[in-house]
This record gives sequence, structure tokens and C-alpha cells, in this order.
Amino acid sequence: MERKQRDYEKMEEMKNKYQEHSMTKEQIESMKKRIEEAKRKKRRDRRVRRTRTAAVAAAAMALFIVLPNTSQSVAHAMSAIPIVGKLVEVVTFRDYQYESDGNKADITVPQLVADAESMPQESQQQETLKKTTEEINAEIREITDRYVTEFEAGLQEEQGYQNVLVKSEVVNTTEDYFTLKLICYQGAGSGMEWNYFYTIDLNTGERLQLKDLFTEGSDYITPISENIKTQMRERMAEDDSVMYWVDYADVPEGVEDWNFDSITEETSFYLNESNQIVITFNEGDVAPMYMGTVEFVIPDETVAAIRR
Repeated sequence: MERKQRDYEKMEEMKNKYQEHSMTKEQIESMKKRIEEAKRKKRRDRRVRRTRTAAVAAAAMALFIVLPNTSQSVAHAMSAIPIVGKLVEVVTFRDYQYESDGNKADITVPQLVADAESMPQESQQQETLKKTTEEINAEIREITDRYVTEFEAGLQEEQGYQNVLVKSEVVNTTEDYFTLKLICYQGAGSGMEWNYFYTIDLNTGERLQLKDLFTEGSDYITPISENIKTQMRERMAEDDSVMYWVDYADVPEGVEDWNFDSITEETSFYLNESNQIVITFNEGDVAPMYMGTVEFVIPDETVAAIRR
């Protein structure tokens, strides 16, 4: 009983800190405005021909001076702000940490901040970029809040071992595209990982969809799907420990969609450093769980005739 009470008290303490340290809407808007002020100062410094190094240093110093010290989350966000000058930047919106016997949570929630004023396009594209980042942020918060809620429910119900990890990384961002990868792991005896990819077209400010990479009306699903199945067969032929659900004969009775047949318009993807399309699948989607998350780089020649 004493251990149960200690765990409950610790959970309540962490829950209160989690709520206390989250940034309010007003604080986020204030932070955005002050970041933009710092960037405008940087651009003015450039116009008077200061060196690039000095300009970056001045902008970075300005960020640390002007951001309000309203909460621990803001302090963490300040440390996560990358070099000024990108259209989309990532800060830490919320940080949830918990550890006790058999239970551990390490959840870092990213927040996208749009520097729409740096876009060369008209105001419509600027507004689109702001709207896109807000929508992505809302989706990320919904996902991460669900992990926190499930973790705390497990503590209350004394479900035993729990291990939850959420982190993010920027994937090969170019002048045209920005991609954020949200990595989510949840373990309770066995573990499972989900990856979410968010790509923004920096020329339009819109969230990039797979179909946007191809000429209008073209069939991109068939060639990509056939290439993925070819890659699956080649990988299995090269390594006996590799398995994918393709040409799999021992399909359980009544399960018609066991084998991988085709991607969909919603299938996750990103663009690598060579601007190639990389199709991604979460654990269990197209292979046994032990294979983890899997990716397939689509060769240029597979979609060259229909690629924009």
C-alpha cells in the first residue's frame, strides 16, 4: 500500500508539473513575435554590412534577452531554437519525464514555429504556412497527450512495466521542403514503435502529400507498390532472417489482406538527401513485428516519367 501511495503521489506531482510547464497560447504567440523581432533585427544588421557571424550571434543573443522567463518550458524552448534564418524552426513545447520501479516515460513534444515573413511569396502563402504549422502542432499535441494519458492510466491501474518514449528529429530539410519525424515508442513487456512524418512545401506553405510529387492524374501508386514488392523479394532472397508479407502462402483463414498489395494516398513518406521518395511503414504493417519500422527508397527511374 505504501508503494502504491508513493507512486500515486509521484504521478500527481509529475502531472501537475506537466500541466504547469506547458506554454499557454498567449506565451506561444508572445514567443513567436519576439523571435520575429529578433530576426528583423538580424536583417537590419545585415543591411549595415556586419559580418554574417556577428549577425547570427546578435540574433541568438536577442532571443535569449527578449523571450519572457514565464516557465521552465520556455527556458527549454530557448535552448532548442536552431540558427535563425529558416522558414520553419523547432522548439520544445512540452517535456514530460517520469521514472519509478518498472515505469518510465520520456516524452518531448516539439513545436513548429513558422517564420512566414521571410517567404518571398505574397501574403497568401505566408498565411498558409502559419496555418499548416498550427495544424501539425495540434496533431502532434493530440498524439503525445494520448501517450501521457495512457501512461498515467497504466500507473493508476498498476499494469506493471511501462516504457514510453517520444522524440523528434528534422529529416533532411532543403530549401524547398521541411520534414519533421515524430518517433513514438511504447513498451509493456514487448514494445512497438510508430513514426509520423510531417513534410511542408516551403514554396507554397502547404503540407506536402505524396500525390503532390507527381503530375496531376498520373498513377503513381502502381509503380511504387510494384517496386516495393520487388525490393521485399530481393531482401528476403539475400537474408534468411528478413521477412515481409509478400507472396506469403500461410495466410490465416479469413484474413484476405495479409500480404502487402499496394500503398495508399495516405502512406507515410519523406524525401531523402538525393530527393528520392522514401516510403515508410510502422511495425507490423508489412512485416512481422521483429522487423521493426521499415523503409523503401524508390529509385528515380521507377517514377521518372510522372515525377514533377
